[in-house]
Amino acid sequence: MRHVAIVGSGPAGYYTAETLQKAEDIAVDVIDRLPVPYGLIRTGVAPDHQSIKAVSRRYEGVALADNVRFVGHVSVGTDVTIDELVGLYDAVVLATGAPNDRPLDIPGADLPGVIGSAAFVGWYNGHPDFAGLDPRLTAAGVAVIGNGNVALDVARILAKTPGEFAGSDIVAHARETLAGSAVRHIHILGRRGPHQIAMTPKELGELGHLERASPRVDPADLPPEGDDALLEPGMRKSVTHLRSFSANPVAKPVTIDFDFFAMPVAIEGDGKVQRVVVERTKLDAELRSVATGETYTIEAGLVVSCIGYQTPPIPGVPYEHGRGRFANTDGRILPGLYCVGWARRGPSGTIGTNKPDGIRIAEMVIEDVGRGGGKAGRAGLDALLASRDVVPVTFRDWRKIEAAEVAAALDGNPREKFTSVEAMLAAIGR
Repeated sequence: MRHVAIVGSGPAGYYTAETLQKAEDIAVDVIDRLPVPYGLIRTGVAPDHQSIKAVSRRYEGVALADNVRFVGHVSVGTDVTIDELVGLYDAVVLATGAPNDRPLDIPGADLPGVIGSAAFVGWYNGHPDFAGLDPRLTAAGVAVIGNGNVALDVARILAKTPGEFAGSDIVAHARETLAGSAVRHIHILGRRGPHQIAMTPKELGELGHLERASPRVDPADLPPEGDDALLEPGMRKSVTHLRSFSANPVAKPVTIDFDFFAMPVAIEGDGKVQRVVVERTKLDAELRSVATGETYTIEAGLVVSCIGYQTPPIPGVPYEHGRGRFANTDGRILPGLYCVGWARRGPSGTIGTNKPDGIRIAEMVIEDVGRGGGKAGRAGLDALLASRDVVPVTFRDWRKIEAAEVAAALDGNPREKFTSVEAMLAAIGR
């Protein structure tokens, strides 16, 4: 029997497990530090995007396979080390994603009221690490830094009415805080222009259908319409939405302004965020943003930085600090140690991008391990954890947690997610 451990139960982990479980004589353990599986599907995808979260049912089919098991509430680096896993398994695949925010390196970034998108998204999605975040929604202005889909998610969640969250799985503490929000002006700041955004048409289009919020684009920021013909089709649709927002502004209580050619250079305030200093930019011949020296300020009581993510280092695992990922060659880190998904590539691509990545790494593992080295695998892990009084959460346990969340659902939502490890464990009688 060949034994493989996958560290991380998000999309990259389960797509890798999906290919591995189809091979003969392979046992796969999917290890996660939380008692619940699915990673960013549960705590990263916007709560009002339930159709995207539905992919977890595919992962459930993999998790229920006879040769795959979920090993939850086990922290790699604390409960068990990487070296111990490599000693127990023929292959260890790191699928830890990139859950940490890339730092916002400007003066004032440490002021209260400056939040990274991983933290803010984790807050409204019920991640135990961020449930106590308590973001400041008491001022009228918010600055969202970034020109990708995460920035759109943040702006949309801030702008929605309580009724628009029906059918989502936004957690109770976020729903209540947002219902009492004083936010009325949301600025989405991007260093470059409309033709350089990383926003997809579906997510942009949603902004045009919000009940109380109106997206706005300054016509002066848009390039000549004929230039859109040079864009690939998806980008062209996205820019078409921006042109619509520019041409058809609608008066609503909340505004979402796209500030293009806008580079935040400082955050100011007396003990808390009060304003963002923005420098106007222009594009050079290579489409890079260049500062112009002209500045303006945005009044804001909250700044959400959506400028990218990075994989947290693990002791003993080679790491590329500049790229925020594990050092690897096509997925191989060290003998018997691999990485997949954002932990391998850095934070790029969509959930679906992890499928071919998982397939490729799984096939590489199968080829490398051959018939296996006679290692102890899951029996060895169980013995090691038992010696340390660590009791893993099983997939059957997860189903009980899930059932308890569904039973607690409010306002027609599919579930009321537990936001602490203690609550998750209580649901299974621990």
